Amino acid sequence: MTEALLLVLAGVGAGLCGSIAGLASLASYPALLAVGLPPLAANVTNSVALLANGVGTAVGSRRELVGQGRRVAVLCAWSALGGTVGAGLLLLGGEETFEVVVPGLVALGAVLLLARDRIRAYVARRGRGGLDAGTMPGTQVAAVGVYGGYFGAASGIIMLAVLSVRTSEPFPVTNAVKNLATSAANAVAAVVYALLAPVDWSAAGCVALGALVGGWTGPQLVRVLPETALRWGIGIAGLALAAHLALG
Repeated sequence: MTEALLLVLAGVGAGLCGSIAGLASLASYPALLAVGLPPLAANVTNSVALLANGVGTAVGSRRELVGQGRRVAVLCAWSALGGTVGAGLLLLGGEETFEVVVPGLVALGAVLLLARDRIRAYVARRGRGGLDAGTMPGTQVAAVGVYGGYFGAASGIIMLAVLSVRTSEPFPVTNAVKNLATSAANAVAAVVYALLAPVDWSAAGCVALGALVGGWTGPQLVRVLPETALRWGIGIAGLALAAHLALG
């Protein structure tokens, strides 16, 4: 019962971190390790459990998603394609490979997010597509989807960075779109893992219960938090997670 409660609380934290910052696994993945799951089993169990986070964020972000249907559909399709590839790479490559590449990818996403304004100015100055949400290259989203299906930890912060540097829309809208795009990659990966990988279903259920609540609550907090402070907080948290993963 103690472990179940820990996982539910970790799920709430994961839902909040995921829907606000794209760092869902910052809370849930270490909790799964703490209750005794090996790294690969914890990773795939985490991916399955965080499907509930996607449902919660979709419901909680309905206001921000008005008029975004076509854009979200295209981004989700690219992300899902990448997630399928990423899940296959994880099952073929094992846990040793992702332990090496993950810290660098997380750090890159954090740096991109912190340097967003400078990158936006550069893109606009060079005339490379401008700051138009409709010009988002699908290959970039698919690449993030590969990572999301491969490991998932902080894939949201990388997706948020990719979307943020190419759009000038309000942060809550970008964040809502990010949540659905990363959920698409996670969903297809979760299906693959459910069929082929060592998912701990009892642990996944506990985390999912909490993630549903946290995922619904997060978008409502994003509406009222200051954008600049929120973005810098997310970026610094991403760098801290990258350092933790590299040292751990």
